Amino acid sequence: MIEKLKAVSPWRRFTAQPGNVGAALRKNSQFLITLAVIALAATFMLSQGSGFAVRVIQLSAIFAILAVSLNLVIGYTGLLSLAHVGFFGIGAYSVAVLTTHPAYEQVPGHIRYFDWPFFAALPVGMLVAGVVALFVGGVLSRFRDDIFVLVTFGLAVIAHRVFLFWLPVTRGAFGIHAIEKPSIFGFVFDGKTEFMLLTLGFLALVVFVSWLVVSSSFGRVLMAIREDEGAIEVFGYKARNYKLTIWVISAMMAAVAGGLSASEQTYIDPQSFVLLESIFLVCIVILGGLASLVGSLLGALVFVLLMEGMRFIDFIPDALVGQGRLAILGILIVLLMVFRPQGLVGRYKL
Repeated sequence: MIEKLKAVSPWRRFTAQPGNVGAALRKNSQFLITLAVIALAATFMLSQGSGFAVRVIQLSAIFAILAVSLNLVIGYTGLLSLAHVGFFGIGAYSVAVLTTHPAYEQVPGHIRYFDWPFFAALPVGMLVAGVVALFVGGVLSRFRDDIFVLVTFGLAVIAHRVFLFWLPVTRGAFGIHAIEKPSIFGFVFDGKTEFMLLTLGFLALVVFVSWLVVSSSFGRVLMAIREDEGAIEVFGYKARNYKLTIWVISAMMAAVAGGLSASEQTYIDPQSFVLLESIFLVCIVILGGLASLVGSLLGALVFVLLMEGMRFIDFIPDALVGQGRLAILGILIVLLMVFRPQGLVGRYKL
């Protein structure tokens, strides 16, 4: 035992000894990291005012729904997808088309809007995303590893072009304006605080459903597929069916985030669904940690704080804020891969 301890770093020796403070820190590291991130985030948000805090929580909830949906695929099957921005867009455009009032300015040849309530339009967006995911998933399930990533990259590009050039539905680069805010029984979620509570409610629902999935026997099979797909098929499990099922579930969750985003902004255009958004989403999942629902929440919170908080750093010129966000995010991911490859609270190393 002593010989083995000599071969590792002092920190590893310190935390490997049972019964001391180092061992306790190692055992509870995920809880401590979670607590530290939340405490720092709360301190910064409150220092900038309640309006900023509401904005950050609202955006974090939407990105967290996206991150949880993608983590079901990456973290629990080991398949790196860049296509979820497409399902995000499907949900957004479905809600936009179905909820916008028919009197809204039309482009020649454009379909008429429907003026549906948000809570009727969102399930339609989820259904459309699920059907599209089922169709493309039948093709994707044939591929693994690098080929899978390349195919999903192609799907993300195709989705953006569809949003840009399917003018009768999406209005292309003109975008869709005047998207209605959600309402139920006469109560309209048009205030920032009200909409924040709505997004948190949807986030809680998505996390609960995801927890039910991953903690079930279905979820355990998914994790087994991630470790060794060939071995699990020897026991009679159809890995392709399991991967396709979780793919469809995650796509429908991404559509929920899209619908909320469209309603929150009351305007969407194809630039909201470029490939860069897919890369951001993957970064959030990696940052928080693979196969960790809590990690997805923390990753989204850190990402949004980085994106929004840079505006309050006085010594950075406004013209460089956008580039600075990307640079800091890149540095953060590199440092994580070097010092904590499993992410903040992840269960697996990338």
